[in-house]
Amino acid sequence: MNWNKLTQSTQLQDIKAISEDTPVLIFKHSTRCSISSMALDRLVRKWQAGDQEKIKPYFLDLIADRSLSDAVAREFGVAHQSPQVLVIKDGKVQYEASHYSISYADIMKLL
Repeated sequence: MNWNKLTQSTQLQDIKAISEDTPVLIFKHSTRCSISSMALDRLVRKWQAGDQEKIKPYFLDLIADRSLSDAVAREFGVAHQSPQVLVIKDGKVQYEASHYSISYADIMKLL
């Protein structure tokens, strides 16, 4: 899985623009949380080679940049969670899940 790193708040406008043509997945990960590591592992193991063509994945390291996670929450109108997955289409959140609710199958149904 080839992640695009989400490291700056200016990327949020780019993500909105990209999502007009291709859905965008944002995975907010805490390196200090075993549930977050498990959710990330489950997603990565189920990811298929062709999925990159259907959705553009971004990875946000919450420990490295919690303020950016807060900016994501504000920009897309969702409460901060960790771990958390957002799927953005047409500039808006179409799917949001956290912890054990993060589902590869549910994400792929949106596409």
